[in-house]
Amino acid sequence: MDNFKAIGNSLSSIGSQITPFASRTFQYTKEQLGQAEDKTQLPPDYIDLEKRVDALKQVHQKMLAVTSQYSHEAYDYPNNIKESFSDLGRTVSEKVQLLSAATTPAEAQAALTAPPTAKPQPKTFSHAIARASLASSQLLHQQHTGAGEDPLATALEKYALASERLGEARLAQDAQIQSHYLAGWNTTLNTNLMFATRARKNVEKARLTLDSVKARHKGTTWKIGQQQPREDQHAEELSAEAQEEIEKAEDEFVTQTEEAVSVMKNVLDTPEPLRNLAELVAAQLEYHKKAAEILSELAPVIEGLQVEQEANYRKSRESAS
Repeated sequence: MDNFKAIGNSLSSIGSQITPFASRTFQYTKEQLGQAEDKTQLPPDYIDLEKRVDALKQVHQKMLAVTSQYSHEAYDYPNNIKESFSDLGRTVSEKVQLLSAATTPAEAQAALTAPPTAKPQPKTFSHAIARASLASSQLLHQQHTGAGEDPLATALEKYALASERLGEARLAQDAQIQSHYLAGWNTTLNTNLMFATRARKNVEKARLTLDSVKARHKGTTWKIGQQQPREDQHAEELSAEAQEEIEKAEDEFVTQTEEAVSVMKNVLDTPEPLRNLAELVAAQLEYHKKAAEILSELAPVIEGLQVEQEANYRKSRESAS
């Protein structure tokens, strides 16, 4: 007997857990089929909060879909070029130092293909330009037979060094954006907004439970806003047990609604997203300032080489004539 009693208690416990879910599911199905009456309406202010939270979630998803590229080093690396392991073995600065010590073409070639000393060099657009510029500079140097240095080769080497600095500045920008913007917006999307979604689901569960309880007592209850029943309808008053069950469901619905309102307001009012966006702009500004500084240093040097070459060109033409 004790065993049967224990089994009965277990089944009752399982039933108490399944029944609310089954009731909510049945109520939801009726609503989807348009067969439910007296659906409990959420307050207009609550619905407005839901719309604002949904908009904020879409904003985060749209922005992160694009800005998450900052977490991928090669987002601006050309996909039409092929660089070998030796190309990525050393930094441009290291190669320039090795080349400056080379005294023969063979030593220069060895400097360009020197074995790596650390991890492969970054695959960014600026780093790729730097490597291409240095390799091009050496091609011209190796074939130069005139007096002095080839001005284009010299300019390309200086451009290579500047481009590498640009690439390093871009990587520094990306690191700042990852830690100060992407991390914050991902937290808002995957944590704060998730809490709001969970709170809203609890409200919906409480509403479905309330409406299912009301529907269960439909035959013995008065509907708010409905006309008084005629004498021949023989309507009965709610039993105390039914009234208590409805009031309990109403209290739970109100509690969950208030909790969801609090959570949604907190998500909407937090200054974190805007602060993170300011960090994004600050990182971009710092990068572009650094880039302008690097190019401002390079431009007059390149221009000086160009002016000198043009003057020599005119002089040679005048001498020839």
